[in-house]
Amino acid sequence: MRPGFLLGCAIAALPAAAWGQTMDDRATAAATASRAKTGDSDDLLNNYVTPGLAGQPVATIDNSKSFNPNLACQKTATLLELLAQPSSTGDIGTLRISRDKDLDGSFDQTLTLPVPVSGICANGVISCQPGTWNQCHDFKWGTAAAGDLKLSEVDQTELAGCYCVNNSCGSNLAWGNLASVLKDLGGGVIGALTTADPRVGVAQASIDGPVIRYTGAQTTACTADPEVAATSYRSNPTAIQGDAFAASQSNSVFQALAASPAGAGKAEETRSCTIEREVTLSQSGFDDIISASGPIQSISDCGTGCRLYQIGGTGNCNDPPATYSVRFSTTRPDRVLSARIVSIFTADWLQARLNGTPVAYAGKRPWLTNALPSGDCGVGDNYSAAPNYDFATTLKDAGATIDARIRATGSHKSGYLMVEIKVDTSCDNSERLVDLCAGYASDPKCRLDNESVDGVDTFRNGVATGLTPLPQTRLFGTATCTIRLTRDFFERDRRYRCSVDLGSPTPPDLSRGAYIIDHSTETLLADRTTASNGSVSTSTRPFALPDRGSVPACEAICKTRAPKANNDAAIAGVVGASQNNPTGWDTFYHSCSAANVCPLGPGEEIVSGCGCLDDFPEAVVMMQTVRLGGADLVCTSEVR
Repeated sequence: MRPGFLLGCAIAALPAAAWGQTMDDRATAAATASRAKTGDSDDLLNNYVTPGLAGQPVATIDNSKSFNPNLACQKTATLLELLAQPSSTGDIGTLRISRDKDLDGSFDQTLTLPVPVSGICANGVISCQPGTWNQCHDFKWGTAAAGDLKLSEVDQTELAGCYCVNNSCGSNLAWGNLASVLKDLGGGVIGALTTADPRVGVAQASIDGPVIRYTGAQTTACTADPEVAATSYRSNPTAIQGDAFAASQSNSVFQALAASPAGAGKAEETRSCTIEREVTLSQSGFDDIISASGPIQSISDCGTGCRLYQIGGTGNCNDPPATYSVRFSTTRPDRVLSARIVSIFTADWLQARLNGTPVAYAGKRPWLTNALPSGDCGVGDNYSAAPNYDFATTLKDAGATIDARIRATGSHKSGYLMVEIKVDTSCDNSERLVDLCAGYASDPKCRLDNESVDGVDTFRNGVATGLTPLPQTRLFGTATCTIRLTRDFFERDRRYRCSVDLGSPTPPDLSRGAYIIDHSTETLLADRTTASNGSVSTSTRPFALPDRGSVPACEAICKTRAPKANNDAAIAGVVGASQNNPTGWDTFYHSCSAANVCPLGPGEEIVSGCGCLDDFPEAVVMMQTVRLGGADLVCTSEVR
């Protein structure tokens, strides 16, 4: 049996006289009676959960009937007892824990801490030099192999919700807040015990001076093994799918639904796909970009991606000028940086031509036509020139033919020119998006169920998580060809759920309902019925909803505050030690009574009286502050 079942039974047991009232009267009476016993968590705990786990009587809403439920296999009046006594230094000098391990009504384990407790955490304690926050050691609650309670020293990063209680943070903190200190200490111990053995349930906690006692029971399953099937899914959530399928095969209700027309009509398939950014790197050598053919005398390197071509030969004054032609072509015009005729050396005459047009020369007089030069030949003089003529545009457009025309004789009958070409041989990349999800995304029968973008979950169980990945920077290539790319994403892993028709049953006729909705008003109810012979008739009749009465615009609440020492502890020390004012405030919200009175707690003062309070802007500012503060605390391996 469950507490929710108990509540349902109690509500169902309202007095029979109530059923003679109107619907509104019965609903109001049931709601009033239910709120009296279940209006808040304390009422629900005291009236149903605690007596249900402890085997005590549970009464109906009107207390006319009661019964004794049996929700636990074993019960004990005191599962755990914790004694805390502060010392003169403010530390908890004595902390003794007594525990009933087998729930037989007697304590069988007692643990006394050998060190003072200077700080308390949600899952452990901090022990320092008494009265100070020096030489601190951090301890976490846990259990040994045999189930005994223990404390293990850990790094403070493994602890949560820590705060200081000794005199280094303020005076009389432990004595002045003994009730909350006991709850925090006991909560850490109970958390460790229930984590180790999920069968253990706590029914009630009571404080008596420096002692807090927990009433407990063994729930979940009547077995001696704490690793019961119902709790094994916590460590292996994926196992529940296979177990559920196995259970469904022998379940008559499931099989009846599966075999029904509605169950056999449709099924869902899970389909996974990716949207991946495919990056291809290539490195072009000089010969991959420029090709040269013809009578080249020599080729030499002039740096990275740079080559010098020597074109020339011999000539004869008695013959037409000797022409030495070299054809330059490019397969990657975008990679050509420069192409120039840089120098000319000759004994008599040498003319450089680009695609048959003279562009430079070396000789005693100008030679920029295709005719013979004017002047002596074979006089034995040496000439040179540095035209530095750029023909890169011609090379990129359609290729270039460079001619060396030589006119010479005797022992001075040779000449040559130098062509320098520079190209970009760095890494080249190309990228494309390979979208294997386009078909599913455009299919109206498919819906996105999960999506992970570069490891960040942006969609989970059909709902957007609100997380957006930051742009990613990745390196591609090898040691000789490496490139760094920054993109919004590199890979999206998606999972779609697609419905599959398996022979859908005949859909129900919804035309009557559509007619009623379309033709009815607030005061008139229209209807259309079809007789067995197929004839259709329409009708109208007056219609009115019962008076729903008036309700308050809101539930009256009040806002209060109480002073609190800022004794929270972190790795850097106690928070209050870094603040100008080590005392802050705790803020509380209370539901006002029927007489519009604010129920103040111990030490509280009213900030806002009873009414319809709207602190949403303040809540937004606080949440935004926490979000931005958390973003500033994110550690990354990159330098930012």
